[in-house]
Amino acid sequence: MLSETKRITFAVLSALVIAASTLAQSDASQQNRTGKAGVFAIVGARIVTVSGATIESGTVVLRNGKIEFVGANVAVPAGAEKIDGKGLTVYPGMIDAATNMGLLEIQQGMPGGVDVSEVGVMNANAKAYLGVNPHSTHINVTRVNGITTVLSFPTGGVIAGQATLINLNGSTQAEMAVVPEYGLVINFPRVATGGGFGGPPVDFNEAVRRRDNQIEDLRKMFRNAENYLRARDAYAKDKTLPYVATDLRNEAMAPYLRGARPVLFTAERERDIRAALKFAAEFKLKGAIIGGQEAWKAADELKKANFGVIYTNIYNLPVREDDAYDSLFEAPSKMAAAGIRFCISTGNDGAEVRDLPYHAGLAGAFGLSREEALKSVTLYPAQVLGVDDRLGSIDAGKIANIVVTDGDLLDPRTNIKYLFINGRMLPLTSRHTDLFDSFKDRK
Repeated sequence: MLSETKRITFAVLSALVIAASTLAQSDASQQNRTGKAGVFAIVGARIVTVSGATIESGTVVLRNGKIEFVGANVAVPAGAEKIDGKGLTVYPGMIDAATNMGLLEIQQGMPGGVDVSEVGVMNANAKAYLGVNPHSTHINVTRVNGITTVLSFPTGGVIAGQATLINLNGSTQAEMAVVPEYGLVINFPRVATGGGFGGPPVDFNEAVRRRDNQIEDLRKMFRNAENYLRARDAYAKDKTLPYVATDLRNEAMAPYLRGARPVLFTAERERDIRAALKFAAEFKLKGAIIGGQEAWKAADELKKANFGVIYTNIYNLPVREDDAYDSLFEAPSKMAAAGIRFCISTGNDGAEVRDLPYHAGLAGAFGLSREEALKSVTLYPAQVLGVDDRLGSIDAGKIANIVVTDGDLLDPRTNIKYLFINGRMLPLTSRHTDLFDSFKDRK
């Protein structure tokens, strides 16, 4: 047995080791390397525009954070930094439309690095934009693999809060933001028959009853917000009416109830997706589904509602014992065949968002065409999120998020040679490259 003094000493040393490890993993030095601005011309490269035909040998010119010119016969502007693209391929930066990037650094041992959820069921005023850590180590590890933009969202409660769309470069949230307050995240109530924590299964009818009660609670939240906004609007026009005190949670609902911003519903099973779409129709909400395991089964309702699907299940196992092993791998190809607007996401909290190209590649090995697989992580997420006028393809006027590779972007063997975010050429370094350089020559 350890003496009391030894136990205290051991505890202190353990705490120091954990603290040192935490600091090492969250080292901000990499993220502070924000690259250099300028005018760049990538010459003689194969250009996969995604939105149109591939240019087998062409030039892309980047200026002031935008794609200025792209084509087979583009002149190199005077003073531009010329990059020899012979043997290389130019792609648009990839977009992961469902992450917790910047909100979660280390789940255990560092409470200050966990900011994904708030207490309570109604957190409409919680803004991921304000919680994102621009110096998260996950950011560099992700972007050096060709992912340049992510949607980061909170997860707590039923109405979890507001997601933010960010580029993976910048020293502040404002520098990173593409759409600071993008959309409202709702963890839509589902039919759950599992007992949880080893408890007995719940009768299906009882599970449906519980789900319906939760949906009714959600409906009351929306009705309360509608009534609050009506009362506020009425008071603004007629000050003789009773004053309505500001309620930040209900106030935050305004752009969503009025259709100015989208609502993102997390839902997996067909019945839950259809229920979410019915709820959206009741309140005239626009938006998308996050998750979507069985979205292809609800294609009719999704298309009718003009809802897209942010599919997050490529790395997941089938949920039913009698499901085919590849059922979740094939779901994107089934959505494509059904005509559903969809994209592929990791659904990850940050550490493994870097695997996004391999999620798309795996879907491409199970029915999704090569072109569709690439679009599923470039143009399609931009379309589902409604930002395809700025992101997702190589077109003049769009944000200069560009990746230059020595091979297929979705192939794990491919190396990223150049990376641009908002037109800045970024160093291809991260916590991983630092560790590799530190240990590669040790014997």
